[in-house]
Parts: sequence; structure tokens; C-alpha cells
Amino acid sequence: MNYNFDTVIDRSGNRAAKYDERLKKFGTEDVIPLWIADMDFRTAQPIIDALKARAEEGIWGYTARPDSYFTAIRGWQKRRNGWEIDQSLMSFSLGVVQTLSACIQLFTPAGGSVLIQTPVYSEFYDMTEAWERNVVETPLVEKDGKWTVDWADFEEKLGRCDLFILCNPHNPLGIVWSAEELRRMGELCEKYRVPMVSDEIHSDLIFHGKKHTVTASVAENVITCISGTKTFNLAGLQASTVVFPNRHKKRVFDRFWHRMDIHRNNAFSLTAMEAAFTHGDEWLDQLLPYLSANFDYIHDYCAAHIPQIRPTVPDATYLVWLDCRALGLSNRELHDFMIHKARLGLNDGDSFGRNLNGFMRLNAACPRSVLEQAMERLKVAVDGLNL
Repeated sequence: MNYNFDTVIDRSGNRAAKYDERLKKFGTEDVIPLWIADMDFRTAQPIIDALKARAEEGIWGYTARPDSYFTAIRGWQKRRNGWEIDQSLMSFSLGVVQTLSACIQLFTPAGGSVLIQTPVYSEFYDMTEAWERNVVETPLVEKDGKWTVDWADFEEKLGRCDLFILCNPHNPLGIVWSAEELRRMGELCEKYRVPMVSDEIHSDLIFHGKKHTVTASVAENVITCISGTKTFNLAGLQASTVVFPNRHKKRVFDRFWHRMDIHRNNAFSLTAMEAAFTHGDEWLDQLLPYLSANFDYIHDYCAAHIPQIRPTVPDATYLVWLDCRALGLSNRELHDFMIHKARLGLNDGDSFGRNLNGFMRLNAACPRSVLEQAMERLKVAVDGLNL
């Protein structure tokens, strides 16, 4: 079937955090919310149909997870990424962030250190510090709008860490790491005996002829985090999958969840994920070019009307990193400017890297008309600065 991503859907009645938390997040509801990473699109029809059928059953008791659940995920990864997964090394988790939290607690010592590549989404900081571990930042290097690894800094800091968390593909920079880059990271982790956790939640959202390389396909000792929640806009249903490099790590992880009696799926998330990974290809194949065109629209509009703001056109995710340094505003001033002058609800760049100044993150997964309104607001606000 054909999907219409131009349809504007009123989400104010479905308890969407993206909309209902505007007052808490921005101090006002008078902003276009382009922040938290979910999409303003209806999901694939086969998922909706499967959930309707499950709802009609009328009984949603304790729900067993059949083999077909993991078989659907394995089939998707083989079709989309060419990755053959050993099903005996797969585990259920409530979400990727929850998996990161568990891995930090389980696979680092008390007071240990976790390496992250910044800028990166804030939960990498939050989960590390929640377990009273030390965050060690290896900043990515920016040149002419392109971001790369500082390999000397990466290796020097890796040698004194207990865990490396990778974002593949990268949020917020939209980097699709090459097989060579991932292999090099993996070899250095092996050299210093540092396990790696690879967050691959955005791995289905790839553009511009790029191809996602599963980190575990080119590196050893990698714990892989995958989910359909970003791909199919199902974050409210909470479900993800962890793939382990060996049975020992899987047993340690599974025992952790069992101690909290978390080992069964939510009845609806199980249904949604199985339907998504079995029948979701058609919807995703239509979504990707729409998102790519949204990126082009933002880039072209800024180039023509707001040259002071330079958007990074991402090769992955649906998140656009805005370089606003030419506005000459401090982080606090930029925060207030976006809310009160542009009336846009974005993510502050300094939440992704604590020494960053002058950046914002924009969620482009919305109908084009919403982006057009947002860009017009931004232009009027920047024009008002009289730069």
C-alpha cells in the first residue's frame, strides 16, 4: 500500500511526551516540538492491524515469548543487514537505554570508567553516572562539517577504561561508520581488553547509498543493542533485543533481569515487534526517501535563507545537527533564542557534549509542512538578530 507521510496528525490526545511535556521541557507550549526522537507518522498498517486483532482478543495476561519473536528479528537483520544471528545468543530487554544501564552495572567495576565518543546522546552520560562510574570523553573531530575519530585520543583513553559504548550509526551526527572504522575500533578494544557495547537502534534508518555495518560482524567481544522502536515509531511499547558475543555474558545479563522478574514481553509490544520485523519492509522503504527529502529541504532552506545556521545532512537517523555558532550566542542564549524567538522546541547541543558551544539537534521526522513552518519561524528569528 501507499503511505502518506504528509498527513499532519494531532498528537495532543495520545499522551505523546513530545507534545505533552513541552511546558515541562521548554517552559511554554508555544513551540513546534522537534526534540525527542520519535516520529510524527503513523506506523506500518500491518502493525496496526496486528495490534487491533490482539486488542479484540480481550485477554492480555502474562505473555509468553515464542520462538517466532526472535525468528522475525533474525530474518529482518539477515534481509536488511546481511547479519546471521545465533538465536541462542539473543535476549529480550525493555529498551536499548535499559540495556546500556545494565551493561554498565554488570561489566564494569565499582568506580570504573566508560569511554564515549562525543557529541553523543545524553543517556550515555546519564546511565554511566547513575551507576557512579566515570565518563571518559573522546571527542569526535569536526572539519568543514564532517566529524571523524581522533584515533590517537581514542586509543590513549581506551587504555584506561573498562567499557566502550559505541553509537552505530551515530546520534546526533548521523555518521554511518565504515567497516574499516569499526574494525579498527574493535582491534583496539581487543588490544586493551575493553568490551564494547554497540547501540544500533538507528541502524535501519540509513540514507545516501550508505550501508549499515553491524559492529559485531567485523569486531570481537561486542554486545549489540537493536530495536524496532525507532524504525517503526514504537517507543511507547518498550521492547529491544540484545545479541551477545558469548553465552557467559548472556547468562550474566539474563540473571540480572530475572532478579527483577523482568523476563516476559508486554502483550502488545510482542505483537507489534513481530509484525514489524515480518511485514514492515514496504512502509520503511517508503519512509526513507521522505526523510531524506526532509533533510535536503532543511539544508537548502538554510543555505538560501539562513546561512548563519549550517545543518549537517545525516547519513543515518532522522536527526539533524545544527551548527549555530555563527549566531554568536552562548548556550544559554541559544536555548532561550530557540524557545522564545524562533518558538521551536529543539535539543540543546551541550546535552550531547559538555564542552560544546553553539549547537542544537532538530528532529526532522515530521510532515514537510511542519518543517516549512519551523524553518520560516527560524528565519524570522535570525533576521531579528541583525547580524
